[in-house]
Amino acid sequence: MEFLEKLSLAGLVPVIAINDADDAVPLCKALAEGGLPVAEITFRTAAAEESIRRVHEALPEVLLCAGTVLTTDQVDRAVNAGAAAIVSPGLNPTVVKYCIDKGIPVCPGTGNPSDIEVAISLGLDTVKFFPAEPLGGLKLLKAMAAPYTTMKFMPTGGINENNMLDYLAFDRILCCGGSWMVPGDAVKAKDWAKITELTRSAVNKMLGFEIRHIGINTESAEESMAECKKLAALMGMPIKEGNSSNFVGTGVEINKYMGRGKHGHIAIGTNSVKRAKWHLEQRGYKFIEDSAVVKNGKLIAIYLEDEIAGFAVHLVQK
Repeated sequence: MEFLEKLSLAGLVPVIAINDADDAVPLCKALAEGGLPVAEITFRTAAAEESIRRVHEALPEVLLCAGTVLTTDQVDRAVNAGAAAIVSPGLNPTVVKYCIDKGIPVCPGTGNPSDIEVAISLGLDTVKFFPAEPLGGLKLLKAMAAPYTTMKFMPTGGINENNMLDYLAFDRILCCGGSWMVPGDAVKAKDWAKITELTRSAVNKMLGFEIRHIGINTESAEESMAECKKLAALMGMPIKEGNSSNFVGTGVEINKYMGRGKHGHIAIGTNSVKRAKWHLEQRGYKFIEDSAVVKNGKLIAIYLEDEIAGFAVHLVQK
C-alpha cells in the first residue's frame, strides 16, 4: 500500500516540533496508544533528524513523515534517519523533483491554483494546503479544488477537533494535519497521558461511532412480523416492511431469516467505514472480507469476525 494511502486511512497526521530528542519516542508512543501511529516531525528544530531516527528504530510501525523540509540536504537527512515521506510548507520544484527522482513520497504545500498547476506539471496528485484556515479554510479549498478533479489535499494550519469533520467530509481531502493533540505545555511537562487522551478524543470524534440499529434473527417472515407488532405496540412506533427484514422505528430490525450472529447483529455507524476498518485493525480486530459491501467504489459496510454477546457486528456508512 502506498504511504500516502496509509495517511488517508489514518485520517489525522499529528504535526510535531521536538526540541529534545529524548521526548520523541515517548511522544510518538503516546500518539500510537491514543490511536494514531503516525507523526510528522518537523525540521523546525535542531532535534528533528535525531528524533526521526529514534522513532524509526524504536517504533517502526509508526507512519513517519518529515515536515518543514526546505532543501534536498534535509530530504537526505530525513530519509536516512527513517522518514518515509517528505512534507513541506511550500512548493519548491527542486525539492519535489529530487524526491520524485529518488522515489520518495512528497507532499508540498500549496495555497493557490498556480501552485497546484506546478504540482500537476511535476506529476503529483496530492498536495498540502497550507496554512488552511488563514488562507480561507474549506470554502476556499473547495473552490480552488473544483477545476483540478484528480488532485487530493492535506490541509494543515488551523485544523482542530472542532472543524476537522467538515474538512474530512470533503471527498478530496486525503487527511488533515494538526498539532492540537500535542500541546506544547504537555510535551514540556512530559505529560504523555494527556497527549494520549487528546489523541484518543480526536480519533473517536473522527470515526464517529454510534449504534445505528440492532438486528434480531427470526426463522420466518411470519415470525418477524409477529415480533415487530409486539414491539411496535409497546413503543408506539411504526413498522416498515422490507424484503428480508422489517424495521420497528429506525433502531430495531427483525430479520425474516436466521442471519449472521447467533441472535442477530449490531450495526455501528461511522463517518468512514474504510478509515474505521483500518483503525480497528490497528487495535487487533479482524474483518470478514467477503462480507464487504461496496457502492460506487466506496466501502459502505463490513462485518467483524468476532461476535459480541451472540450478535454479529458490522460497520455501516452514516
